[in-house]
Amino acid sequence: MHFLLRVRTWEYRQLPVVHRVSKPSRIEKARRLGYRAIPGYVVYRVRVRRGDRKKRVRKGAVHGKPKHQGVHKQKSTRNLRSIAEGKVGKSVCANLRVLNSYWVGEDAVYKYYEVILIDPMLNTIRNRPSINWICDPTHKHRELRGLTSAGKKYRGLRVKGHLAAKTRPSIRANWKRRQLIKLKKV
Repeated sequence: MHFLLRVRTWEYRQLPVVHRVSKPSRIEKARRLGYRAIPGYVVYRVRVRRGDRKKRVRKGAVHGKPKHQGVHKQKSTRNLRSIAEGKVGKSVCANLRVLNSYWVGEDAVYKYYEVILIDPMLNTIRNRPSINWICDPTHKHRELRGLTSAGKKYRGLRVKGHLAAKTRPSIRANWKRRQLIKLKKV
């Protein structure tokens, strides 16, 4: 298996950053995440650079307090899988809806993911009760708004109960509500 993954990652490196695949590399995983071999379902493979991000500062010149002077080792808020979904949904497949994604391999530089997308304009999708919820306009670019499985994970929404007191409806909305002073009119 290790050798097979090495060969596959070599092949993926020769291909474009985002490219369509005829069928999923991990069919059992794709089916568990909602893929079906019917018209309207497509799979794209995408690669994302591994590791931390670098702060975009001109010539490395940073200003202010020492706490904010780091350029390297900047941790991204989003996880790499969510970034991969965003790459596909924003560029090549802007007219499709991202359903889910899964890991297919990694090497020293990149991580490779396959993203399952759905065409919301196809009648086979629109007339299928199990999936036609994704045709609703509210699901446009759900991958860019943290609504996919990977998005919900980085937002901390996998945790429930008293351990996740400050994550709902979102971390920012919760913070804003706690900062607000509500004064009653007398």
